[in-house]
Amino acid sequence: MNMKKVGLFFGSFNPIHIGHLVIASHIAESELVDEVWFVVSPQNPFKEKKSLLEDYHRLALVNEAIEEEDRLKSCDIEFTMPKPSYTSDTLAYLMDKYPKYEFSLIMGEDNIKSFHKWKNYETILSNHSIVVYPRLGINDHLQADKRILTHTNVHLLGDIPVMKISASYIRKRIKEGKSIRYLLTEKVATYVDEMNFYR
Repeated sequence: MNMKKVGLFFGSFNPIHIGHLVIASHIAESELVDEVWFVVSPQNPFKEKKSLLEDYHRLALVNEAIEEEDRLKSCDIEFTMPKPSYTSDTLAYLMDKYPKYEFSLIMGEDNIKSFHKWKNYETILSNHSIVVYPRLGINDHLQADKRILTHTNVHLLGDIPVMKISASYIRKRIKEGKSIRYLLTEKVATYVDEMNFYR
């Protein structure tokens, strides 16, 4: 049985920007996955963050950004799960819901360094591939656990074009009334502007 390979790209996507899209589309075209799902993280009820848009707005922005991309999908699975949600629990839920899918994790180099602190990280590592993309300013793997980096399920990608763009930088520019052209897709920028977000 051919399992559909799905890469899970977790994040708040507040808002989703071209940096996210470049990484996701690059990985979606690799042999590692068939599709990339943007798993929109819900707001943690114990951590009030005023700059974080409502869950459904961030999901809507993701859908606007990937509307014409067949291999990119949005996923709101964590919206209905107990909070705070742990990746291991989300994976277990997805595997139960989609038994014919094979799920892998997509993460930046900064996250792989702290991966050994995750809940049930050894179970995740044994049962799922982890696709690691480079992050600007992190050019060595010395602080990461060597056992994790050399694990057969860990795939370090070095040929992804990465840009020094952050959602916080975009929010700051919007608040200051500066241009965000080219940082967001046109549809996302229009949605953000029409809804008067981040001002």
